[in-house]
Amino acid sequence: MAKVYVLLANGFEEIEGLTVVDILRRGRVDVETVSIEESLNILGSHSIKLEADVMFDDADFEAAEMIVLPGGLRGTNALMEHKGLKKLLQDYKKAGKWISAICAAPSVLGMNGILEGKKAICYPGFEEKLLGAMVVPGAKVVKDGKVITSRGMGTAIDFALVLLETLSGSELAQKISKGIQFT
Repeated sequence: MAKVYVLLANGFEEIEGLTVVDILRRGRVDVETVSIEESLNILGSHSIKLEADVMFDDADFEAAEMIVLPGGLRGTNALMEHKGLKKLLQDYKKAGKWISAICAAPSVLGMNGILEGKKAICYPGFEEKLLGAMVVPGAKVVKDGKVITSRGMGTAIDFALVLLETLSGSELAQKISKGIQFT
């Protein structure tokens, strides 16, 4: 069974983070939310309170196949400043593991050299932070190598289904999509 960590910071966009958790869990993927804050308690960008499953320093990142970074401006800024995440991104890149981000969060990938020579997308206005990337205007989700990016809250289900397809195959992703009345 695939293992995925969704990294959460205060100010994360709830739909982007929780849609991924929901869709992947429907697909029987082992997903855990990870707090990069000093507590398991996280406050989303729209004041939705959430308790993460594990603290960043306690997560077994070597056991996971993918990390997911949800957007939200305040949450993205916190992800950008987190020193442990910078090292984790480089470790995942080097190990050939999946790295994914949505909305403003692909900027964290760009600013940390993850998007060099890759196609990517982000929330409009953050393109200049996708350093080294070839931006694909208008795309809902872009998958290039082991990096998956998406545009924003309105593409969260598309993003989550691509993550599920990547980890568990198109048949299961289509089944989940049909089950939630998405297609």
